[in-house]
Amino acid sequence: MSAPSVSFEFFPPKSLEASFRLWDTVQSLAPLSPRFVSVTYGAGGTTRELTRDAVTTLHKSSGLNVAAHLTCVGASREETLSVAQDFAKAGVRDIVALRGDPPKGAANFEPHPTGFADSCELISALADTGKFNIRVGAYPEKHPEAASQEANIEWLKRKIDAGASEAITQFFFEADTFFRFRDACAKAGINAPIIPGILPIEIWAGTRRFAKACGAIIPTWLSDAFDKAVRDDREELLATAIATELCSDLMEGGVEHLHFYTLNRPELTRDICHALGVTPKTELRHVA
Repeated sequence: MSAPSVSFEFFPPKSLEASFRLWDTVQSLAPLSPRFVSVTYGAGGTTRELTRDAVTTLHKSSGLNVAAHLTCVGASREETLSVAQDFAKAGVRDIVALRGDPPKGAANFEPHPTGFADSCELISALADTGKFNIRVGAYPEKHPEAASQEANIEWLKRKIDAGASEAITQFFFEADTFFRFRDACAKAGINAPIIPGILPIEIWAGTRRFAKACGAIIPTWLSDAFDKAVRDDREELLATAIATELCSDLMEGGVEHLHFYTLNRPELTRDICHALGVTPKTELRHVA
């Protein structure tokens, strides 16, 4: 079984210290030759400018293929497309197009009065420019706002039909979860590649909160294992073993590309990649 191709997700820094942490993360993972790296938006579009700055800086300084997250939250159509045009002018041609989470304190997503109503409208507008390769999010388990998993898959099909070329899934904990989703998508006529999203479990308590918020089901065996590992101070060892096994199971099932949510902490992701045979190939380019 050959090593997979990989990609990594970062989030934009909000302080000078965080900027150094992001750069250290990029330096640590860039030698693994990722197919692309992506930079997120904060909830409610709170890091729009930070995302734009991080994306353009990484694109210029690292030599990596950088994908910018773009959401519908808190901006007019004109403002959102202006951000996209700024990316294009900077040479960034990859966008992860998302509806986006509601602003902090808001229960539901409310479109901007003159903004995009949903992700499909955003994807269609970006596709019409002819300037971008568009990726979208996918939920292997029912989205918290979806009426059913069938409705969830139908919505993904609409996003692909609107102009997206690939989908990246929310994280999950068992390979069969992804395989069931992949099969259901194929049955629904979705032909675009679906990339599994992998969240290395840095901090178990935080992962539990993330999972609850996005509808990812935590298997009992996993919860029991981490509760015991935390007590025995073996959390990092268990995290590496479980994520590596999950990735190996996915690869045995035909997955050729893995997308890692790094949380700007590269060590665990790097160790997992090494265990999968993804080893350093290049050095990070520096631009004077």
